[in-house]
Amino acid sequence: MRTAEATEAVPQSREQHLTLKGLPIVKYRAVSKSFGSTQVLKDIHLDIFSGEKVAVIGPSGSGKTTLARMLMTLERPTSGTIEVNGELLWHREVKGQWLPANEKHLHKVRSSIGMVFQHFNLFPHMTILRNVTEGLIHVLGMGRAEAEERAVLMLEKVGLADKIGEYPSRLSGGQKQRVAIARAVVMQPKVMLFDEATSALDPELVGEVLTVIKDLAAQGDMAMLLITHEMDFAREIADRILFTDGGSIIEQGTPEQIFENPQSPRLQAFLSRFRQTGR
Repeated sequence: MRTAEATEAVPQSREQHLTLKGLPIVKYRAVSKSFGSTQVLKDIHLDIFSGEKVAVIGPSGSGKTTLARMLMTLERPTSGTIEVNGELLWHREVKGQWLPANEKHLHKVRSSIGMVFQHFNLFPHMTILRNVTEGLIHVLGMGRAEAEERAVLMLEKVGLADKIGEYPSRLSGGQKQRVAIARAVVMQPKVMLFDEATSALDPELVGEVLTVIKDLAAQGDMAMLLITHEMDFAREIADRILFTDGGSIIEQGTPEQIFENPQSPRLQAFLSRFRQTGR
């Protein structure tokens, strides 16, 4: 059955509620995840509000990516609930009982979520234009002419309007990632996930992708969850930063609070190590 924790209708923080207005668009409640005997996330409680940009930082193996993968329905929580836009993601109600979600329910709820992966995941046999229009046509049911018009406008926004007839193999890594961003954002999701979107890129290509993400963050009311090791980027783009370690959210706050006045010894040690090594 759905727990009282999962059905509460107010954010954890009344101050957050008053500041950001409205109810959370994403709610994690008592979410844990284990792989065999290894627990990678422990009792996560998290609200993300419409339009809020939340960056997640932390050492490798701290649970950052798993946090995002559960929201994208790539990993099922071991326990707890995740709610998106007022609907439970991993559970569905059948005759008054809460059962594990089937594929139809998952597809319905995750339609409001977009994700950009580390390795682009473009269709190699399709042109750039077709990569961006496929979801519009086959998921949203849009006509091809309208889909292509919207796709071209989005590719213009990411600086790739001159590449619409090219294939992914002819693009640089930075260009491929910008196509992946365009493909996700053109679907007009309510929540965008970026999982280390620059980690597979050569250093000289990182800036062009971060610039595109910053430009998108400055527009509209789309919430963003950004898993990143780019500290300067997190500081510039985020409304709130979460620091994870050992599968838990150790500390969270504004960029100024996290970087200028870290409270926990683990965050202090992480930032000190990062400043020394750059990773």
